[in-house]
Amino acid sequence: MARLPRLYSTHNAAIDAKIAELTVPFGDLLDQRLLTEMIVSVYRLGKDASATGDLKILNAALKELTYAFRIFRPYRDVRKVALFGSARLSREHPAYPVAKAFGQLMTKAGWMTITGAASGIMKAGHEGAGRAASFGLNIRLPFEQEANPVIAKDTKLINCKYFFTRKLLFIKESHATALFPGGFGTLDEGFESLTLVQTGKSDPRPVVFVDAPGGTFWKPLLKFFDQQLTQGGMISSSDNSICDIAYSAEEAAKTILRFYSTYHSLRYVGDKLVLRLQHPLPEGATATLTKEFADLLSAGTIQQGTALPEEADEPLLEKLPRLIFTFNRQQFGRLIDLIHRINEL
Repeated sequence: MARLPRLYSTHNAAIDAKIAELTVPFGDLLDQRLLTEMIVSVYRLGKDASATGDLKILNAALKELTYAFRIFRPYRDVRKVALFGSARLSREHPAYPVAKAFGQLMTKAGWMTITGAASGIMKAGHEGAGRAASFGLNIRLPFEQEANPVIAKDTKLINCKYFFTRKLLFIKESHATALFPGGFGTLDEGFESLTLVQTGKSDPRPVVFVDAPGGTFWKPLLKFFDQQLTQGGMISSSDNSICDIAYSAEEAAKTILRFYSTYHSLRYVGDKLVLRLQHPLPEGATATLTKEFADLLSAGTIQQGTALPEEADEPLLEKLPRLIFTFNRQQFGRLIDLIHRINEL
């Protein structure tokens, strides 16, 4: 392997060569490069005399994520919904049977359900989804940390030390977010999902606030979004497209499944945004989309096409049709609008 650029070097040629040699057996050149950079970073931690506390944080986080990635890897091709809600709600709460029915509907649709693995709404979601279709991301706390009996001792139960690694896994490994009535933790995860989609740091996803029929739990929050954030100019009006509200398990499941009815996934290739589709759009659709979503384009038009050469590393998606255009990377709420419009077409 060629000598690393100065930025990723230990500044010791002999050590750089040893590190590069360690990574040769693994993956392709890009994988080897990434592994090399990680090892160089570890070396720098020692060379910089990093504090023991800092090393403990990084060590625990790396081990936690390494283990979690290995557990999720066999299920990467299965769609998953991250379900959040209070651990303190009993079976008598109106939202409990809704969460259970929602988990059941998502399993029936071929999805898996990820929850925080505790009791309450999380247990309800797992009861509906069933053990085989459930993942648990438990957080180790001095209270409320016991895994519910549906997921307890399952190989798909992952115990997390840190909230930040747990939150990363919830987003990275899921394709939708369902928020049931809950406390600070539920709100934290919900705002994380909204922020990541709004800023483009996460791929577009459906984010659904779910309440029981006739419920009023989420209405004040959504009213706050409109009156204070949108009307106050703190978010764009198009950012309201990032989330939906549902008053039944059926409505919540339908909202999520509809999001992926035509749209499949996306990828950036250079300055192009490639939207992979479940099936081609009808003739004339791209002209309509170009006209309706001209504000998303930094140049050119929206074109329908096939996989680009740079996408060869994802052979399972090769046959999917594409929409290809130059996205301004600014209006991610409008990008959600575009996905909804594609699904309508």
